Amino acid sequence: MKFISWNTNGIRACKEKGFDAFFDAENADFFCVQETKMQEGQADLEKKGYHLFMSSAERKGYSGTLIYAKEEPILATYGINGKYNDEGRVITLEYKDFYLVNAYVPNSGEGLKRLDYRLQFEKDMRKYLISLSKNKAVVYTGDLNVAHNEIDIKNAKSNEKNAGFTKEEREKMTELLGAGFIDTFRYLYPNKVEYSWWSYRFNARANNAGWRLDYFLISENAKSKLRDSRILTTVEGSDHAPVCLEIDL
Repeated sequence: MKFISWNTNGIRACKEKGFDAFFDAENADFFCVQETKMQEGQADLEKKGYHLFMSSAERKGYSGTLIYAKEEPILATYGINGKYNDEGRVITLEYKDFYLVNAYVPNSGEGLKRLDYRLQFEKDMRKYLISLSKNKAVVYTGDLNVAHNEIDIKNAKSNEKNAGFTKEEREKMTELLGAGFIDTFRYLYPNKVEYSWWSYRFNARANNAGWRLDYFLISENAKSKLRDSRILTTVEGSDHAPVCLEIDL
């Protein structure tokens, strides 16, 4: 199975920059999107051969997630046990052999104003993923808004107190991995330096001054089925690059 995940930084804007051509060319079994920045009905997002699941934020032009799935799930749920639906943060699809969880993890914001909210989200998500993994394999993907280790960010020292690279945020990722989850890209490529997000400022993408914020994590019980995990760094259309997972589920 082939999974794609992409923070489009506004799917309507991304559609004007090649989203549809990329979507069609990839022909993925599942295509997860974060930061859709739209409400239902603001654009026609239907794709032939795919079921569409969408969660929008109450605030217009903000956050939002969606999943395109070739196979209809047993069940689709939104949020984490009813929480975080106001910002359209999480969609879960349940299948016979696995769960797919697509998330747009909250950014801690300028001055770390939302750090406490972010850390509570992480705590709730970890408990949720652990509970799911007791039943079957879990694929957890999205913009997780953290560069876990120094290898995952261009300028580590100067960003230690900035959102996405604080000690607290990085520790939450460490806790999740310690609870039985695998960062597929880093597992397969322990020394590879690649990023998935670049600021629009200072020619960051051209200079490859980036962060690795976008992930595919899998539960330990799916490790033997992992085939590949890649960052599609040459794909433009957003300030994030898509990430891809190939796994035999």
